[in-house]
Order: sequence, then C-alpha cells, then structure tokens
Amino acid sequence: MSESFDLPLVSIRAENLAEGWERAVLECWEQGARIETQYDREGDPPSRDVSLALAIRDPFAEPRIHRALPGGIYDLEVYRQEVVYGIHDHWIDPAAGKWQYTYHERIEAYSLPDGRVINQLDYVVDALAEAPHTRRAQAVIWKVWEDAGIHDPACLQRMWFRMYNDRLVMACHMRSNDAFKASYMNMYAFTELQRMVAERLSERLGREIRVGQYNHMVDSYHIYGSYFDEFDAF
Repeated sequence: MSESFDLPLVSIRAENLAEGWERAVLECWEQGARIETQYDREGDPPSRDVSLALAIRDPFAEPRIHRALPGGIYDLEVYRQEVVYGIHDHWIDPAAGKWQYTYHERIEAYSLPDGRVINQLDYVVDALAEAPHTRRAQAVIWKVWEDAGIHDPACLQRMWFRMYNDRLVMACHMRSNDAFKASYMNMYAFTELQRMVAERLSERLGREIRVGQYNHMVDSYHIYGSYFDEFDAF
C-alpha cells in the first residue's frame, strides 16, 4: 500500500503473560502513531498509540510475573483482589465525589435504571454450564446512561468466555489501555477472574475445566508522553 494506516494494528501471539506484555509495550513504542491525549500537560510530547490484538496461549505459564511490573507485588495483589473480590466496592459513591464504579461492581452487581441488579458472572457460568460452546457468555461494563458524561469512564468494555475441549477461553475488550503503567496489572487480574470462572465451572460440571487462551483486545493501547523518561529504563 502506498499510504500507512492512521492507527497501526499490532497483532501478537505469546506463550505467557510476561512475554505478551513486554512485546506489546515495545511494539506500541516502536510502531505507535503520535497523538495528543486529554490528559496531556503543557510540554508533554504526543503519546504513542496502536490498536492491539494480543493472544496469550497459557496465561498461567511461567514467567507470569514480569520483573518490570509497575508498582510492585503488593499493588498487584491489591488490584487482583479489587477486580476478583471487590475489596474497593465500598469506595463507590459518585455523589460524594468518590469512585464512579469498579470492574467487580459492574461485573457482579450491574445496576439498571429500573433498580434491578444483575450478577453477570453468574450468568456466564450458567450459560457455559448449559452449553459450553455458546457464544453468548459475556459480561458488559459500559453503562451508556452513566459513562458518557463522567470524568473517568470505564476502559474495560466487556469480557467474553467460551469453552474449547474443557479449556476456558476469555477475551477482554478495552476502549483504552495505558500500555506501560496499567495493562500488565489489568491482564494479571482479568486472568485471575478467568481462573475463578474455570473453577466454578469445574465444580458445576463435575470435571476439570482448565484455564485456556487469553485474548487482550484494545482500541487505544498507548504510552503517555508524560512518562517517556521513565519508559527509557524499560
């Protein structure tokens, strides 16, 4: 083709989580389109941005922990418990200027304008237990009646699950993902949720359901210009 694409699409197949994250971040740095963001400060260089399709064959294969993970092991464990167990759901209080949502709350207590509350994870387990090949086992995060007007809308949009030969495959779709400082922790926690669903299905079906492939799909996978200096040490 004579002209390049506006937003590069990066496709990666990796054996484990650490490899997949490292390759995705480096590809974003090397191939990313230069574009400004709504979070830039004066003088920040443009971010680097790609769309990402990352497939990880075995998300629990070693090495699962990357030596360059942002924050540290403690922060990673807190975030895992936030996503899987909802330890920060009590911080949700938009009227008081606190959090608008957590992923755990949106997945397991998705509230509707009419007052109903839906546990989408229960639905996923029920759907897969009834028909392991179903393509309908998903949990959605976005609330169009809320998220379109808030300061920090949900980046994760949906989680999709399907079973292949007693292996649970999961795909997570994100509208936006900070490649360097957030995506590793996101993928780590999301795959812990994948393992929990596999365990629930094993108990429900009376046979072992193993964790299978994990796909991480992102519309805007980016490295912010504000921390290019930090990224130089990656």
